[in-house]
Amino acid sequence: MIDNLDFHTASRRHLLVECPNLASTMHLHQALEAAELDGVDELVPAARTVLIRFNPARTSAPVLADRIRSLEHTGTDSAEPREVTIDVHYDGEDLTEVADLLSLSTAEVITRHQRATWQVAFSGFAPGFGYLAGDDPIFTVPRRSSPRTRVPVGAVALAGEFTGVYPRASPGGWQLIGRTDARLWDLDREPPALFVPGTIVTFREAKRESVTVSEASAESSSSLKGAPAQPKSSPQPDSSSQSDRVASAHAFTVIRPGLQLLIQDLGRPGFAAMGVSSAGAADRSALQAANRLVGNSETTAGLESFGGGAKLAITGAGVAAVTGAYAAITVTSADGAVFQHHLGEAFSLVNGDELELGTTERGTRAYIAFRGGIETETALGSASADTLAHLGPAHLEPDSTVALGRPDSAPHLVDPVRGSGHERHLPAPGETIEMSVTLGPRDDWFTSAGVETLLGQEWTVTHESDRVGLRLSGVVPLERSRTGELPSEGAVTGALQVPPNGQPVLFGPDHPLTGGYPIIASVDDTDLAAQLSPGVKIRFVTDAYPATADAITTDHTDHSPENGH
Repeated sequence: MIDNLDFHTASRRHLLVECPNLASTMHLHQALEAAELDGVDELVPAARTVLIRFNPARTSAPVLADRIRSLEHTGTDSAEPREVTIDVHYDGEDLTEVADLLSLSTAEVITRHQRATWQVAFSGFAPGFGYLAGDDPIFTVPRRSSPRTRVPVGAVALAGEFTGVYPRASPGGWQLIGRTDARLWDLDREPPALFVPGTIVTFREAKRESVTVSEASAESSSSLKGAPAQPKSSPQPDSSSQSDRVASAHAFTVIRPGLQLLIQDLGRPGFAAMGVSSAGAADRSALQAANRLVGNSETTAGLESFGGGAKLAITGAGVAAVTGAYAAITVTSADGAVFQHHLGEAFSLVNGDELELGTTERGTRAYIAFRGGIETETALGSASADTLAHLGPAHLEPDSTVALGRPDSAPHLVDPVRGSGHERHLPAPGETIEMSVTLGPRDDWFTSAGVETLLGQEWTVTHESDRVGLRLSGVVPLERSRTGELPSEGAVTGALQVPPNGQPVLFGPDHPLTGGYPIIASVDDTDLAAQLSPGVKIRFVTDAYPATADAITTDHTDHSPENGH
């Protein structure tokens, strides 16, 4: 039996299990991986918690809690652990400061860092970044008071009880003690992440530029919970190499991308253990509807246009549809004839046409599907562009040419006239919309007045909003009952995370997998959240706080990013 666990609701399909310490969290994660509980789709381990994504059609939070309590807590893993040795040049900028903090000499810091046995407890922050827990209690190191704006790739660092290695250059507040040339993230490797939970890591003084992975453990490392075996992925090409690759008779060339033009499908769930979020289309139901209109599978990749304004030159004949945000849809033929089309309508395209989206009027993201789909290279089995992790196809720029599949390769017939399109009421700036939320997992970190403020006042979407999250602004900040930060724990798309200023951030599909600010609630309709433009006002409601009469009525069907997987 596993004891001393606390269970918190994280969303309608997520359960957060809290453990008393890091060791018990690691044991719980191992036990959950071994148990393969029915209905569990993915596990996100963190410092003191394991976030469980489950399928509510197959199980429920209370059923899962009962089953988890009855798991055997052996604290061991029957599989031989993956073992990795990392060569380090111990010349970090903070090595002397760390030695002073630990009351050791720099030589003693280096020796004890190498003698310790380190194990990857969880991943997060960036693909391939592992939080390594060691067996030497001396290593408890505070973060820097002023984070660096850029930490170089390969930096070996300490923070709290953890060691980490930066897989790419990024901002960071960890104490730098050395550097390594080991590649922490490589899409040509299986698995791409060198550090996955459970991996045993040994550091040694660099005598050569190398990294050693034990042969036996490399074979066992491919069995990640929730990560099915994938074909080897290729690195993503830049737009010029993609253009050189296009030899199809069906393609489009970007004349104007607008504010942001991305290739998106339904994402890459199942790789949280490597620090990779599912990403995917921000408004999943809009992309699915567009694909249905042109006869594609719902999982087919299409275009996500943020703010509209995109203009494309079409090569070959085909069928397209636009869904999502309200924007004018214009097709201009090679001879100058102009045709206007409707949102949620399948329409034909011929060679030489130019397809143009106007600026979005309601909503922020329009989706374009082409019959036959988009042909592009994938990362971890998905063509989704993850803007935070820098995975998947790059932003499309002017003169980028992208191949399309043959229209006759699509699996379904389509009538290229107006059909049952994806047409919803979306709010315009200045309007107030109502959104249902599920409280938790950390609503207890806020006073009762803070929870009432969340549900009792309007929140305005600010211009500081993107696929990572929407920053919201309210007259009264949310009042906390506890200060400080949580140990890093898993976060979900739609989470309302609250930084110290009390103004919540609504997480989008490219949000960080883990974070240390408390999450007070999660929105139930993440597709609607993806369409909220700056200036839109939100009133959050729960069953305990009924809707207001003057709020806009919307469809609150659960379209969370993991639906359909």
